[in-house]
Amino acid sequence: MESTLETPASKAIGLEPTPAVREELARASRALEAATPAEIIAWAAERFGARLTMATAFGPEGCLILHWIATVAPNTFVFNLDTGYQFSETLVLRDRIAARYGIEVSLERPETTVEEYERLHGRPIYRTTPDQCCGDRKLAVIRRVLARFDAWMSGIRRDQSPDRAAAPIVGWDHKFGVVKVSPLANWTKAMVWDAVLRENVPYNPLHDQGFVSIGCAPCTRPVGVDEDERAGRWSGTAKTECGLHSRG
Repeated sequence: MESTLETPASKAIGLEPTPAVREELARASRALEAATPAEIIAWAAERFGARLTMATAFGPEGCLILHWIATVAPNTFVFNLDTGYQFSETLVLRDRIAARYGIEVSLERPETTVEEYERLHGRPIYRTTPDQCCGDRKLAVIRRVLARFDAWMSGIRRDQSPDRAAAPIVGWDHKFGVVKVSPLANWTKAMVWDAVLRENVPYNPLHDQGFVSIGCAPCTRPVGVDEDERAGRWSGTAKTECGLHSRG
């Protein structure tokens, strides 16, 4: 698909959200609304080249995007925010992805280990102050990684939560100061799983045990059939987002 971002300002390394760039991104997003996810990924790879990255928590959406990346943009740098609290099944899935697609997802870690972090605070803080834990062990890390890039891809869908309901296919990420590309923004959960099963894409076996949205082990539980798909994240609190995709 031909790029719609052609202004000199938007071609510079270290993009700035000027009015011209915002308009070009909006135009691209509108044009890509009817594109397939693979076409969106190919467009982003052509447009941003080595300045494009992808973050994945190895959810079904992320694994499906990796399935397409392997074909249309295999040189894309892909990373995972390894907080130190991840399920062992998630880390094993990383190895399965590497074996299937030849993509070595980089594990990007905080400056402190879990043991050092908990000793620093005198206890695990994911129960008492989960926003601080996410800020220290996720947001600080992604800011460090994205400082090297102009654009990043995510697997968010609009139907997942109110924070994600207005997500464009392509837009400016004010929180991190880069372009954000969401190839599955207008897909549904059913569409994702249909594609995962049809293409035999590796996925986390915890999904077969009732875990719908999988994050850090201490803050994730299975959900009931009548619960929202993010009800299992930070259960018992009003928190539903780690902060990577929240508005503001």
